[in-house]
Amino acid sequence: HVQLVESGGGSVQAGGSLTLSCATSGYHFSSCDMGWFRQAPGQERALISSLSMHGTRTYADSVKGRFTISRSMVKNTLYLQMDNLQIDDTGLYTCAADCGDYGLGTANNYWGQGTQVTV
Repeated sequence: HVQLVESGGGSVQAGGSLTLSCATSGYHFSSCDMGWFRQAPGQERALISSLSMHGTRTYADSVKGRFTISRSMVKNTLYLQMDNLQIDDTGLYTCAADCGDYGLGTANNYWGQGTQVTV
């Protein structure tokens, strides 16, 4: 049974930090590209950071320099370190895994349920 479970969200003042976690199970996620998506109120879900199976990282311009994506192969967990949080960072953060080269954000990905971040 494939599972992605996010945690670490919460309420924080502007300028604060949070670390999100996405615990995975039921699949060999070391062979998957992983990503964090954010859905702000009234907006569509958008990819804000990704980490390929080969270690390539990408960041949306809005979070570059403030967010850091990483993963632990031992713990099968994806992380998102978020520093200097701003009001516009408020939203539902969801992790996804692309394990079949479909592209992150597609219906063929594995998805978590999300964790809310409020700044």
